[in-house]
Amino acid sequence: MTHRGSRVLRVGALSRVEGEGALHLRLRGREVAEARLAVYEPPRFFEALLRGRSYTEPPDLTSRICGICPVAYQLSACRAIEDVCGVEVDGQLASLRSLVYCGEWIESHALHIHLLHAPDFHGCDNVVELSRIRRADVERGLRLKQTGNAIIERLGGRAIHPVNLRVGGFHRVPGRAELLTLVEQLRRAREDAALTVDWVAGFDFPEAGCDHDLLALAEPGSYAIASGTPTVMAAPHTAGLAATSDRALATRTFAVRAFGEHVVEHQTPHSTALHARLDGRRHLTGPLARYAVSGRWLAPVARQAALDAGLGDPLQGAVCRNPFRSIVVRAVEVLHAVDEALRIIEDYEPPPRPYVEVPARPGTGHGATEAPRGLLYHRYTLDADGAVTAADLVPPTAQNQDAIEEDIRRTVQDRLRSGDPGDAELTTLCERVIRNHDPCISCSTHFLDLTVDRDGAAG
Repeated sequence: MTHRGSRVLRVGALSRVEGEGALHLRLRGREVAEARLAVYEPPRFFEALLRGRSYTEPPDLTSRICGICPVAYQLSACRAIEDVCGVEVDGQLASLRSLVYCGEWIESHALHIHLLHAPDFHGCDNVVELSRIRRADVERGLRLKQTGNAIIERLGGRAIHPVNLRVGGFHRVPGRAELLTLVEQLRRAREDAALTVDWVAGFDFPEAGCDHDLLALAEPGSYAIASGTPTVMAAPHTAGLAATSDRALATRTFAVRAFGEHVVEHQTPHSTALHARLDGRRHLTGPLARYAVSGRWLAPVARQAALDAGLGDPLQGAVCRNPFRSIVVRAVEVLHAVDEALRIIEDYEPPPRPYVEVPARPGTGHGATEAPRGLLYHRYTLDADGAVTAADLVPPTAQNQDAIEEDIRRTVQDRLRSGDPGDAELTTLCERVIRNHDPCISCSTHFLDLTVDRDGAAG
């Protein structure tokens, strides 16, 4: 039995693919024999397009990969280029980078939570339907997104594809008075963010879990966003421990420059999107991974919100492995980002120069930051004239592809044990699983082309 319901998948932040996707499920009775998430848009060749360009250009060029998360691409590119050239951006310039990144977290998470993910928990097909029954909640989400956009526009010159960020810093830095004009809006946003955590914490979450290794940047003393060391928390079964004791699991770290040695991309026959594995194992990056690795360093207001929301106390090693509850972790991260933005503005003093000089030199550099959807890695090789001779971009969604497929397989398998659902129900269920991971889906909920091959009668 085969059913195809046309749905459109628009993937905004993958460096090699954008557009429609298809899920192929092969069922054998009540067993899931295969689950394949295919992205079949043609490659966009950004890595090839960067070759021969000046070392100053990757931040602006790669920002065009995604209209929702351009700052992530800009700052990952900046860090990699600065690494080649032996330059470190610190002090107030680094704080301004963190501030603009907070803006991106706020606007991106607010978009996903309110417009894309929350309708699933209220039985709505889209945000228009949701707004009819939860108008105040949707309006609150739009206010939060406006706040994030305002930060990006103030520091980047415009909210989408900012033009003020550059290798070494900024073309222009704001005066203190300019940033202070954001404070009142951010204070209101902090209240909105706290209410959002309360709202999503009350959703009805299916029982679920994931046993993927978790990968996120860590920077002791702060909840890593714009920098950090790649840190791995092993899946519970790896150490033979229960999921509730994840913090007790042995964690390991590796240098950003060693990223390509640990996270290896590979092509799959069913997708033009590359998949990736961490030391040969399936892994997950994004909010659940960040919370596991760095939850103890959330801002106090966000840490308390996480505790009140039922995520457990991160100071005691609480970890969330239910992908459906990722919406709660995202809401907590919005609250953290708003509070962090207020802290940065309060401490801000304009630096003497808007950027540090970054002289070109040959070599290879590596950069990684935490995009809203997870760890984003860039590597560039420059020649003596500062031209790019090689580039490698590894976005979070490419890393999460295997984990998403496994979550689909496991969730469908659990559903089959309780009955024989129709194809329409399976389509809805699979879409919910995919949206848990926010895989750069930037449009409506109707994105999936589903094919179900049923081999044999239901058992």
